[in-house]
Amino acid sequence: MSFLLTASQAIKTEIIVVDDASTDQSAQMLESNFPDIQLIKNTTREGFTRSANKALRNATGEYMLVVAPNIISSNDTLSKVLSFMDAHPQAGGLSVRMLNADGSFLPESKDGLPSAWIKFFRFSGLSRLFTKSRLFSHYYHTGWSEEFETAEMDVLSNCFMLLRRSVLVKTGFFDERFPVYGQNIDLSYRIRLAGFKNFYFAKSFVIQHQVNQLHKFSWTYIKHFYGAMLMFAVKYLFKLPEIKLPGLSRWTTPAYELEK
Repeated sequence: MSFLLTASQAIKTEIIVVDDASTDQSAQMLESNFPDIQLIKNTTREGFTRSANKALRNATGEYMLVVAPNIISSNDTLSKVLSFMDAHPQAGGLSVRMLNADGSFLPESKDGLPSAWIKFFRFSGLSRLFTKSRLFSHYYHTGWSEEFETAEMDVLSNCFMLLRRSVLVKTGFFDERFPVYGQNIDLSYRIRLAGFKNFYFAKSFVIQHQVNQLHKFSWTYIKHFYGAMLMFAVKYLFKLPEIKLPGLSRWTTPAYELEK
């Protein structure tokens, strides 16, 4: 929290924190130490997607930054990324160069797609939707830039995702049918379908501290990770019509996304 306050001293900002029903007194600490922030408390665990959407709905700025709690930025990161977005009106979203706590580069800063998704997309034909990804470079020669070069990318990182409000008005927020994984892939693709570009910004950096993740052989991980791939295929490959039945939540979507 303190890094955001320091980095935004010369910028008009509002900081919104969503506490996802924590049990470690962190919400009380935020209220005591940072009285100027807007704190939203979930009474039950709702996950990243719904929590992020709550913050986005309450935000009023021209730009909206979705940032994970395990991220620390340099003091000039916010001013630099905002200047870039101002200078590039075609940019709908931006992610930044990410480093480990030991200073090593995190490839997911610009890769965007997990390896399992890459394999699935290749076999399903969905790889054609992500022509900027360097992971498909042996199929699509896009001349992907190196670590220190800013370039257009396909998939924004949900650890640090700067979004333009006027673009979100057209695309909508995160799709809550992707509660844990895939929400950044889906929104990134909708930004491109709306006629805008996503960028990897290399002129500043953030540090990502590693946190405990779901075990890859747990049922919860399998359900959310591979279920997200299936949902993405339903939306954009099979293009199933929207189903509306009384008492049944939406699980498909109309094919409007592919009509551009």
